[in-house]
Amino acid sequence: MVSSLNASIKNAVEAIKSSQSNQAVGDVQEFSKTVNKSPLTTTAGATDIGVLAKNTTRLNVASTLSANDKVDFYKFKVTSKGEMTMGQVGDDGVRVQLMNRLGRVLADSDPKSGDGYDAFKKLQAGNLTVDKGDYTLRVTRDKGQSDKDPKNYAMQLVMGNYSKDYDTVAKAPAKGDTGAAALTTGQQATLDGLNSAIGSLNSIPTGQTGTQKLMGSFNLFA
Repeated sequence: MVSSLNASIKNAVEAIKSSQSNQAVGDVQEFSKTVNKSPLTTTAGATDIGVLAKNTTRLNVASTLSANDKVDFYKFKVTSKGEMTMGQVGDDGVRVQLMNRLGRVLADSDPKSGDGYDAFKKLQAGNLTVDKGDYTLRVTRDKGQSDKDPKNYAMQLVMGNYSKDYDTVAKAPAKGDTGAAALTTGQQATLDGLNSAIGSLNSIPTGQTGTQKLMGSFNLFA
């Protein structure tokens, strides 16, 4: 399900380089989970990617907008006010919007979105200040892009330095899943990015920069 990324990643990586002031502190603990996305095409079906804590956590998510898959949603919680950085790589034609808990768009990767695009550039550069609270990332195709073309992408969120790295691989919904079934105890534990279940996993040291982390995420689809 991997499309040709060599050309499309080049420009995105350049945007990430400006955020390399975000540094690992000590031996970084790395945690990962693989989840099936909800078939719901609303924020109610958003995939939980964890808790963004200033100078503590870095959140990474990799996925694909499959053929005829119109939108992906990801939710995360910010624990304190501060400047947030977002790195992004992937196929051309992927649109990313950052929304607050009320659904208001705070930043938009569409160059035609005016103030939203200005905020998005600040987000890429690590200069966008966000308040404590709940946020959602909305991932769609740019206008004019065919719904039949799969789009691979990976995103990364950080506020300052970090000592814990959380990876989420979000795959297509399970066949026959309607999104109405309740989560099992094990599934709920998986979705709680910083709960005791994930915290008890073995940690491994890592020194990857944001660019290396995002580029490597595409191996998950090989």
